[in-house]
Amino acid sequence: MLKMPPAFEMPNVNLDEIAAELARTGKRVHVLWQEPETLAFVARGREYRSEFHINPADEVMYMLRGQMNLHYRTSEGKEEISVLKEGSIIYTPSGIPHSPRFPPDAFLLVIERQRAAGEIDAFQWYCPSCDALLHEERFAVSDYALDPVSKAYATFFDSEAYRTCGACGTVMPDPR
Repeated sequence: MLKMPPAFEMPNVNLDEIAAELARTGKRVHVLWQEPETLAFVARGREYRSEFHINPADEVMYMLRGQMNLHYRTSEGKEEISVLKEGSIIYTPSGIPHSPRFPPDAFLLVIERQRAAGEIDAFQWYCPSCDALLHEERFAVSDYALDPVSKAYATFFDSEAYRTCGACGTVMPDPR
């Protein structure tokens, strides 16, 4: 017999209303739910996004509104782009460096597994001139409502040393 969780309510959300709320408030992320085995959120585009996220869990992304260029790095380190149009869905396996780039008037539904204890997310930036690794932020993501992407960006862009390429000297500009 299947055991039901105590006092559980089935989340039923209106994604159009969530997107409108994000647009109205200027927030970047609205977490729909965080349960031990699943995490779902709606993200509003970040016009400045440039890092590659390495997630310890698989991700499913569905483009609710607008279009996204999903930059990713192949196993050889080459940067490729997959275009996700409104109404399209994409699967991104764990461990693939990826960078979802879309404007603030576009919205994306993301479903993935909640992080297990001890799992680490990584955020990497590459030199826009020579493609050398500039900096990597690594940390445990315990609560997605705290917007870990914004925290990684603040750390990176607040440091000119992190944004300066050791290979060619290029300084990645701060887009904020």
